[in-house]
Amino acid sequence: MPIWVLAADSSHAQILQADKRKGPLTPVEAFAHPESRLKNQDLKTDGPGRTFDSGGQGRHAVEPEVSAHEMEANRFAHELCAHLKEKALAGAFKTLYILAPPAFLGKLRACLDDNVKKRIVGEVTKDVAKHSPDEIRKKLPEYL
Repeated sequence: MPIWVLAADSSHAQILQADKRKGPLTPVEAFAHPESRLKNQDLKTDGPGRTFDSGGQGRHAVEPEVSAHEMEANRFAHELCAHLKEKALAGAFKTLYILAPPAFLGKLRACLDDNVKKRIVGEVTKDVAKHSPDEIRKKLPEYL
């Protein structure tokens, strides 16, 4: 059964496959989420909400707790997690390595299904989503 490698960041991801523990990686699928690269003002449709001060008649803007960029990154992470869950249930891969920047890796960990989590054999905190399969392979152990 194939070994899968997910290399992802907040706007790009690729799934690669190795058929042997020491074999090269071949591309399986690529994903893009261009909304994650947009500026916050391009993602918002209006200004921040306003509220009254607790005492007096002053008003001020209320900034959201999560930026629009962060919300898009979360949306992309959930999209990838759902795809991995579907493929794991279909038996498409036996083991999984994940390479992602620390912040995005945290988003993935938060939404991964238990069936996918038990297949993870390694995580690498590197931003290599746009790298070639050969460059990504160099970041992984010699024997997958």
